[in-house]
Amino acid sequence: MKATQKEFARGIPAGAERLAMFFFCGPDEAGATAAANRLVAALSSPGERVELTGAELRADPARLGDEARSTSLFGDTRHIWVRASGDEAHDALQILIETAEAGSGAAAPVIVVATSATDKSRTAKLLEKRKDALVAMFHPPDLSHVASAVRGMADAAGLRLGGDLAERIARAAGLDVRLAQSEVTKLALYCDADPQAPKSATPDDHAAIGAATEEDGFAPLVNAVLGGELGKVGGEIRRMRELGLNPVGLALALERRAAQLANITAHLGPRGQFDSIDKGTEMRLGIFFKEKRDIRQQYERWRQPAQRGTSATRLDRLIPRLAQLHRTLLANSQAAELLLAQELAEIARYAAKR
Repeated sequence: MKATQKEFARGIPAGAERLAMFFFCGPDEAGATAAANRLVAALSSPGERVELTGAELRADPARLGDEARSTSLFGDTRHIWVRASGDEAHDALQILIETAEAGSGAAAPVIVVATSATDKSRTAKLLEKRKDALVAMFHPPDLSHVASAVRGMADAAGLRLGGDLAERIARAAGLDVRLAQSEVTKLALYCDADPQAPKSATPDDHAAIGAATEEDGFAPLVNAVLGGELGKVGGEIRRMRELGLNPVGLALALERRAAQLANITAHLGPRGQFDSIDKGTEMRLGIFFKEKRDIRQQYERWRQPAQRGTSATRLDRLIPRLAQLHRTLLANSQAAELLLAQELAEIARYAAKR
């Protein structure tokens, strides 16, 4: 079955939590991930999360079925979370379906969040007509959509947002609902808010928790790293530390830019030229005038082959690496700043190669 972004904006589609396979795709990776997390929360018994990458499944397609039909160390239930790029998970899902039809037994729910994929991809076509699967595509939200989501988050946390504070939080999160949720959670803690004891929050409260925005510092560092500007990266990393920029927030900003480059690449095809994009398409792809030069430079660098004799591009390598970086930062908050600095330097060196 297929579901729309609007359905997920209202909640989990009816009966979705009883399905077995889920494919969340589209240019808004943050929205797809947020929807997938809400789905997992709605499962009757999600149990242990087993995380796999699309690259792992592409190398060993049978592994998905093995993991989905295994029990956890303590005999608990489990669900499989796959972070993929494009159709990396297609063959693994096909094998999972074929072995199930051959009588291999029940499998844990499988949730695939796929960047650079659409509801027209091979994987989506494989699942969309099945009664035990769900496909949903997510487009980048506009400010009003994210502001509305922020108000919903605030209501759930017992926060009353005055004036345009919801829009301010949405902008500070770069229209990323995951980062917006983090900001709302911090703001609720700061205001000592609770659903049973709601509190009002003001712009001064938001300023006090030190919310960092892309305008405050993410964009220059993102451009230096993905543009391979090695002479600037060291200074930008120092500035990151001086300003106390959120490492996870910066990782999300890198993921969003990589997803944008993937969307541009998909639109243009293998022989397309960046300068052939018309104004209307530029708006749809999120290419704004002040960023156009940087995005063009990054597109040219990351569309290059990852190595001679392969069809994979540098971008194909970057996207799963950023996803792994995000997970590493979340799991190592104490050393997040150091780990991020090391990874930024490595990515910048890779981008600088000719």
